[in-house]
Amino acid sequence: MEFKEKLKLYQKGINNELEKYIRREDCPEKVLNESMEYSLMAGGKRLRPILVIATYELFKKDIKKCLPYAVAIEMVHNFSLIHDDLPGIDNDDFRHGKPTNHKQFNEATAILAGDGLLNNAYILISEDLEKAKTSEIKTKLKVFNEFTKAVDRMIAGEYVDTEYEGKEILPEYLEYIHTNKTGALLKLCVRMGAILAGCSDKELEKLTIYADKIGLAFQIKDDILSEEGNEEILGKPVGNDSALGKCTYVSKYGLEGAKEQLNKITKEAIEQLEMYGEKAEFLKQLALYIQNRNK
Repeated sequence: MEFKEKLKLYQKGINNELEKYIRREDCPEKVLNESMEYSLMAGGKRLRPILVIATYELFKKDIKKCLPYAVAIEMVHNFSLIHDDLPGIDNDDFRHGKPTNHKQFNEATAILAGDGLLNNAYILISEDLEKAKTSEIKTKLKVFNEFTKAVDRMIAGEYVDTEYEGKEILPEYLEYIHTNKTGALLKLCVRMGAILAGCSDKELEKLTIYADKIGLAFQIKDDILSEEGNEEILGKPVGNDSALGKCTYVSKYGLEGAKEQLNKITKEAIEQLEMYGEKAEFLKQLALYIQNRNK
């Protein structure tokens, strides 16, 4: 199956799964639920849940065990997007070509919608833990522990990013921001899929390096697109990072330097998958997709 065809199948399956967790009942917080649905189902690449499932499939084919964790990570990701777009952080008006949550509803609703998605992710995992067999508990608790820590790191990275707007920053701080802000969740996705599938320590080590690399590649590509992307394709304004004085790989190394870094890191990521041969072809292509995407 061609990569793009398989990617669409994954996206369709994840969207169907997300639909199961939308709250549409008539209740006092109905608008809040609509706000959560608005962002969760607005589109996007679904890269994070795809990483959970595709990594799991390196070892096992019955993906039902990893689906709650794939859905939970997409909820967390959308929580972060809603809050990123708020006036106090990135102050963006559009996301996926649509008004951002606080523009479609209002700022208070957007803040609470983000909070709601974050908490729903924890509810989803706790319910899965409650139903787990005794033999599964230790593994799933390990995954839950990593989940909580990765979310904490993502929030820390976002804070440091906002704190250093318009300021000079050391290269190691730039890497710290992106390792945490973007890379923590992407690494978590790969590790969750691998751990839930019962991989060995050696396999987990290789896959973690792969995840670290694609996480960094994803952020570098974001920085490049923010500088030279097509606004109509991106669905959001270009140049906001420069206007806010954000320190990015482009501001630090220049456009060509950032592209060189991106190419190098993508190659290193793919090298980590050689031991799996054709079984890892989708994950290899996913690294190239991150490198070459236009939105």
